[in-house]
Amino acid sequence: MDQASTLRNITSAPHTTKVIAVTSGKGGVGKTNIITNIAYLLAKSGNKVLLMDADLGLGNIDILLGLSPKFNISHLLKGEKTIDQIIVSGPGGIKIIPAASGIQKTTDINDYEKNILIEQLTNLQDNFDYFMIDTGAGIAKNVTYFCTAAQEIIVIATPEPTSITDAYALMKVLYKEYKEKRFNLIINNSKSKNESMQVFKTLSLVVDKYLGVDVSLNYLGYIPSDPNFPMAVKKQKLLLELQPNSPTYSSINDIVNKINNIDFKTNSKGNIQFFWNKIFNL
Repeated sequence: MDQASTLRNITSAPHTTKVIAVTSGKGGVGKTNIITNIAYLLAKSGNKVLLMDADLGLGNIDILLGLSPKFNISHLLKGEKTIDQIIVSGPGGIKIIPAASGIQKTTDINDYEKNILIEQLTNLQDNFDYFMIDTGAGIAKNVTYFCTAAQEIIVIATPEPTSITDAYALMKVLYKEYKEKRFNLIINNSKSKNESMQVFKTLSLVVDKYLGVDVSLNYLGYIPSDPNFPMAVKKQKLLLELQPNSPTYSSINDIVNKINNIDFKTNSKGNIQFFWNKIFNL
């Protein structure tokens, strides 16, 4: 199928899959752990969720969840396998597109590989309510590539000064270079709600002062410091599977409720069709 035909099919598709990119200014803030638990609760609340590991050369969602996929996105990009052949099932019924690990070439997608990725993903657009993208950390091309194509961007930060600074740097690049004006914030590893609100207020003041009032930063919530997170990682299980009565479960559930209540129709970036068109333009 050529690009023109693909775009015509996308434009006529009626389904409104919601596309969310989850990212961070620096590594080590628990981004992948958070997005997998959010995807799990979104699925538990009745949504069909597709989770893509977009840290293309250093993917680890499959490792985090104790999965052993035979194939990954590198096989898709080389045209060796279809999207259906590389997708694996995760906890709670979420579907996962696993990334490659330790394959440097995968981190830089060329136009031919973009075409393969879009054409294959288009075949899935009627099957899911949420398409969640776990980007890499930082401001590399592949991070901004997926963030600018998503409807909503969720930034993960911790109360550490370096994390706050890097979260702002990421939003600054996305605004200055790509005209992104809408961000959602989750504070991880916080001692209390007050601490997380202080981080949010600090970032909001900096954003208003240096980026302008037309940039919005929405507070989605916080996740408390929880010693059970490392334990869950060692067991290669989701924390919310192991500790369904924990305060962390309640905090992530509140975040999921807010995500479910986002009115994606009011977003000027459109829906899933925008994602495909934006990927082509990028």
